[in-house]
Amino acid sequence: MPQIIELDVCDSGLTDYRQALQLQHQLRQKRQQEKVPNTVLIVEHPSVITLGARHNANKLLVARSTLTQRQVDVVDIRRGGGTTAHNPGQIVFYPIMNLRGLGLGISEYVSELEQIGIELLEELAVYSGRRKGYPGLWVAGRKIASIGVRVSKFITYHGMAINIHNDLSIFNYIIPCGLDGVEMTSVLKETGEYHSMNQVKERLSQLLIRHFS
Repeated sequence: MPQIIELDVCDSGLTDYRQALQLQHQLRQKRQQEKVPNTVLIVEHPSVITLGARHNANKLLVARSTLTQRQVDVVDIRRGGGTTAHNPGQIVFYPIMNLRGLGLGISEYVSELEQIGIELLEELAVYSGRRKGYPGLWVAGRKIASIGVRVSKFITYHGMAINIHNDLSIFNYIIPCGLDGVEMTSVLKETGEYHSMNQVKERLSQLLIRHFS
């Protein structure tokens, strides 16, 4: 009999980035103590720019004071990757999972996240792929999804962001992931189709359960 791995998928709606980060830390500690099962938070964030652990990949194109004036929060965090941006209309998911229990290494885990993104986007008529050495997903050279993860004592946190119909102008304030000349795209930009975030979250939830439980 295969082992049944329980997975809780929680839709946290529109959540402030700092609150979501605090919740991830709380869940990570509980997961380490086996007080909660593997859990995935699905969220949208108000406008925020996050800076990763790799300082040479953190590139802002405007002053922090300018971002504050434009009501864009800036948060320094300890995850892989460089600068990225979140805003409403972008779906973000944060798996808090025990990799050892899933039998996955970190690179295999990142590949699994990318595969979930590929399958979700395909359901939305967008055909994306990987680029070797650059975690995330790309559509003909344009970046549509970003990944930045951290693993502590086999427990994952942080995760993946996929652009559905968010305002892409927020990326004009940064060099995404420290990669010069990257053009960001979204499902809306690629297809002209507007999708309900509730429907996208439902499809994502099904994929997460299929891959991780």
